Amino acid sequence: MQRKTELDALLHHSGTTRLDARAWFRITGEDRVRWLNGMVTNSIQDLQPGQGNYSFLLNAQGRIQGDVTIFAEAEALLAETDTAQLDAVMRTLDHYIIMDDVALEPMPESRRGLLLAGPHSAGLLAALGLGEEAASAAPTRRAVPWQGHSVELVHAHSPLVPRYELWGEAEVVEALGTAATAAGAVACSDEALELLRLLEGTPRFGIDIRDKELPQETGQTRALHFAKGCYLGQEIVERIRSRGNVHRVFQGFALQGTLPAPGTVLESEGKPVGELTSCADLPLAGSGLQLALGYVRREALERGSTLAYAGGVARPLSLPYTAARIQPDATSQHD
Repeated sequence: MQRKTELDALLHHSGTTRLDARAWFRITGEDRVRWLNGMVTNSIQDLQPGQGNYSFLLNAQGRIQGDVTIFAEAEALLAETDTAQLDAVMRTLDHYIIMDDVALEPMPESRRGLLLAGPHSAGLLAALGLGEEAASAAPTRRAVPWQGHSVELVHAHSPLVPRYELWGEAEVVEALGTAATAAGAVACSDEALELLRLLEGTPRFGIDIRDKELPQETGQTRALHFAKGCYLGQEIVERIRSRGNVHRVFQGFALQGTLPAPGTVLESEGKPVGELTSCADLPLAGSGLQLALGYVRREALERGSTLAYAGGVARPLSLPYTAARIQPDATSQHD
């Protein structure tokens, strides 16, 4: 029941949780823009202060080594990534600082983040005295005052419901979390956020994106810029673009049968054609939904082949699983 209440809040009202699984580092130096533009798949040179974009970090063979969201400010670039990959991303980038005036530095450990997500989250920001936030297709970041403190407000990637991140000193963010729940937001678990991610169809590095994946296989075109010039792994990305497609694609699936474990193989006519990387039973009002993310060979999709796994059948599903198809839970009460 708690899982259902939390997911309902994220989909139809507003939910909040700490962002302990996210971390930041700062990139400074006169060469930072030119250098980082040659390291990641998106255009850093086009960013103005306050603007951000999502990028992959590739190796020379075009395989994904990490993902980051980069924001520009007047004298630095700020990078956000999962805490689990922070050290690896920084080590990889540091390896390519040769004669460049560039320095990498993790943000202070005292800095904490709070997520507000859901269709009512913009109104909640206003209720907290953080001002109105306009809709934005691309990530943005700005400083806002709150009770005598400066807080960083990030408009994050949000394919299904609006998402906002609030970053600041630990005690300030803790007070913001208390104020958010007092204003009607539901405190949510990491599990509820994971269910929202599956409904969005957003792949996660280390789970759905591994170091064997190519950028175009993930379907995350928001991470790619094809006119920015050379970068590490760019030759492979351009070769795929000129060829027209990849052999396998990232896909959502509705499952019928037992809930499989991540890594379960998909088969068609007795032959392996893909794998499931994330799977969950979603506690949606009206009817349950077993949902998975994973990869499947393009020709199997185009033929409309039956996709089977040990214990059931996977039916290709368009994602995000839009809020219009998800009914609110009448048993949950929200302000």
